[in-house]
Amino acid sequence: MIDASAVGTPLGGIRVLDFSHALAGPYCTMLLSDYGAEVYKLEARSGDMGRGWGPPFAGGMASFFLGLNRGKLGISIDLKQPEGLELCLRLIDRMDVLIENFRPGAMEKLGLGFEEVRKRNSRLIYCSISGYGQQGPSRDEAAMDLVVQASSGLLSITGTEEGESVRCGYGVTDVTAGLFAVIGILLALRARDATGRGQYVDVSMLDGMISTMSSNYMSYLGSGIVPKPMGTSFPTVVPYRVYQASDREVAIAVGSERLWSIFCATIERLDLEKHPDFLTNALRIVNREKLEPVLERVFSARTAEEWVERLQAAGVPSSLVRNFEEVAAHPQSEVRKMFPVLDQSTAGAHKVTGTPVKLSETPGGPNLPAPLLGQHTRSVLKEVFDLSDARVDDFIARGIVFESR
Repeated sequence: MIDASAVGTPLGGIRVLDFSHALAGPYCTMLLSDYGAEVYKLEARSGDMGRGWGPPFAGGMASFFLGLNRGKLGISIDLKQPEGLELCLRLIDRMDVLIENFRPGAMEKLGLGFEEVRKRNSRLIYCSISGYGQQGPSRDEAAMDLVVQASSGLLSITGTEEGESVRCGYGVTDVTAGLFAVIGILLALRARDATGRGQYVDVSMLDGMISTMSSNYMSYLGSGIVPKPMGTSFPTVVPYRVYQASDREVAIAVGSERLWSIFCATIERLDLEKHPDFLTNALRIVNREKLEPVLERVFSARTAEEWVERLQAAGVPSSLVRNFEEVAAHPQSEVRKMFPVLDQSTAGAHKVTGTPVKLSETPGGPNLPAPLLGQHTRSVLKEVFDLSDARVDDFIARGIVFESR
């Protein structure tokens, strides 16, 4: 079991009942667990759909699931049986946080909606993650990452310069919703410190994407011009994009007039610095089609490594376009402990992603590998409810709970 009150964990003593599945909710509770919360992952006998999202698999477990569900205690209860539902409600009585990411209304049908459970536990923080939120005409629409990338406007600006839409390479709408869920839960816990009362946290994938695209939407709201895909280019800064060097791609970002002067000197094209078409960033945006072909020819003359060495030495933001293998092997990732190793009973030793926020006094980190389905059912029921082994065996025999062996 996790020592939730351990010194050095900012969320020590916080108990979370996690009904979530797939990506958005599990990402949220993964972060809460990394910083000390005791997370009880409650699954039906069929398990989180993410358990099957592979290959790759390790020891029969999807690598996807292993990474997102580390640090959690796995329990399995049949909520369709009255005794199973009562066990769940008794767990909720002892929780600080409940999180779910089912379709709106699903928890109410189970008898586990916010209004129902708050009668039992007025201090409970109840967080729901959904595609479009708990109100509005889109409330009941099915949503997954690709769909919300489309409905939020992200796909309309993410693609090739020829106008072909390209999906963002990771589940950005899910992960963003998970991050906002963490923020919402922490805000609600802080408010509870003052009021003693819990509250409902309503997180929408759509809302999250609109918020994170604030700068893009403000450009539209300010100009009335509907943005279009620009490849790796940026609408309000030039040069700011990926260029093809002689061997591979390099990314550069020249975000100020001071950097423009340094950049021109570094690429040995001082003629560009004082060119009347390129004197300011505003002019470079207007004359983007004149400048970009010139820079493409410049960058094609040397290797990407040469360019990055030169540009970084001069203080110009730049990087190779690295693949995952290069990132995982990079010394910066090692120093920042971004790929720690966990050992799981069936998967064995495997790397996971590390904690993104480094705290000097109360650092977090992965503490347990992902659970087998129902792995901790017995220990949780015994610890939380002081049930005997015989009583747990009875529940298992009657299919009320499930325990992996």
